[in-house]
Parts: sequence; structure tokens; C-alpha cells
Amino acid sequence: MHEISLVRNIFRTLEEEFPNDIPRVRGINLTVGLLSNVQPILMQNAFQAVLEDEPRYQKTSLHVTILPILIHCEACNTTSEVAQYRFICPCGQPSRNVVQGEELLISSVELDEP
Repeated sequence: MHEISLVRNIFRTLEEEFPNDIPRVRGINLTVGLLSNVQPILMQNAFQAVLEDEPRYQKTSLHVTILPILIHCEACNTTSEVAQYRFICPCGQPSRNVVQGEELLISSVELDEP
């Protein structure tokens, strides 16, 4: 389950970016693309498991936003959403030009007021 290592990396990133504010962290917002191989329910389960070992994050919650896969078609200059993992533009042309869907980002962090 690679989600546990992802959650640990998220905590490490927060500790590097907010070394003095860790006790104030209340929410972590992730943006995850469908191609990132991250399952939101598994990420939530991993988050809960890691919290058992990280008492300073006990009051922190995880929120995951899923982004659809978008491709850009060079033939018709259109960006469209991929349906059922078929990378074909509505004009009928296949496209490998993924413009959204591979993300795994900490989009924001919610902190308590000091």
C-alpha cells in the first residue's frame, strides 16, 4: 500500500514548509488526478493509520479532490475529458497529450489562528 508512504511524505513536506506551525495544522487538501494511482478511500485509511504514530497531527483532517483526465487534441485544437480511459477526442482522433489527471498535489493547508 503505497498510500502510507505518500501520507508520510506529506507530513514530511509540512514539517519542512511549516516547521513552527505543525501544532496549528487542521486540514490538508490534496488534489489528485485519476492517473496518479491514488485511491481516495485508501488514502484516507492510510492517513488514519499514520495518525496513530503521529500524535501531533491528531486534530488534522485530510480532504481529497479528484481531477478528471483531460487531453488536448492537436487535430482539432480541443481539450476534452477522457471517458472510460479512452484517450480519443470527440472528433475521433486519439491523443496522448494529457493536460490534467496526473497530479498529486498538496493544494492547501488549513491552519488554526495563532
